[in-house]
Amino acid sequence: MTLWKSGAPQLLIMYGKVAIIMKIYKAKDYDELSRKAASIIASQVLMKPDCVLGLATGSTPIGTYKQLIEWYNKGDLDFSGVKSVNLDEYRGLTRDNDQSYYYFMYNNLFKHVNIDLARTNIPDGTEPDSDKECARYNNVIKEIGGVDLQLLGLGHNGHIGFNEPDDTFATLTHCVDLQPSTIEANKRFFASIDDVPKQAYTMGIQTIMQAKKVLMVVSGADKADILKQVISGPVTPHVPASILQMHPDVTIVADEAALSKCDL
Repeated sequence: MTLWKSGAPQLLIMYGKVAIIMKIYKAKDYDELSRKAASIIASQVLMKPDCVLGLATGSTPIGTYKQLIEWYNKGDLDFSGVKSVNLDEYRGLTRDNDQSYYYFMYNNLFKHVNIDLARTNIPDGTEPDSDKECARYNNVIKEIGGVDLQLLGLGHNGHIGFNEPDDTFATLTHCVDLQPSTIEANKRFFASIDDVPKQAYTMGIQTIMQAKKVLMVVSGADKADILKQVISGPVTPHVPASILQMHPDVTIVADEAALSKCDL
């Protein structure tokens, strides 16, 4: 296993007298992006075998998970002590639904490594009482001691998790109405757009920001405009991921296409 060395370009962000450094890795392509992101996660597991990983779904992290599985199969990684919490889950989908995020995680990572399924946590999409489920999931995150490393993707409208653009930043786990642009982006995973759930349970921005480290992966030219706003635009709830400018330990791994409009 080759762990990627530090040396990423660093973006210095000043808030008054407070300086925050955002580390940005530019990968040649998606495969290199996946290896770099997996290397960062692997380093976390090696340094703290009982760490808490915050995990994400969507198309971009799949390559990262494949690389982690490859290293596990070679005997380089041990997930037996790892605990995990996922960002989100569609409301109304059962775990065995092939579009649920539990199904995604099980088939793209969990069943391929030696993580204890009892230590994996994903919001329960079948719970009809949103207040009850959000309170339960907040308590789960609190009881396991918070997240050591949170993996994120980036939505076309700047959402992280399912925290959609809004007038304020959401705080803790909540039930969200998905915006038309998010439903449109996710319809490719369903038989028709009518089958895409209209709501989801998601960690809030506050919960994400409380993670000790944040790793965001971004791929493709279609993300170039929004990634530029995230990195160098104003911090605003209308671009939820822009809040990461204020996190003390955030790393962005993106391919050349995604970074094509950023001046780095």
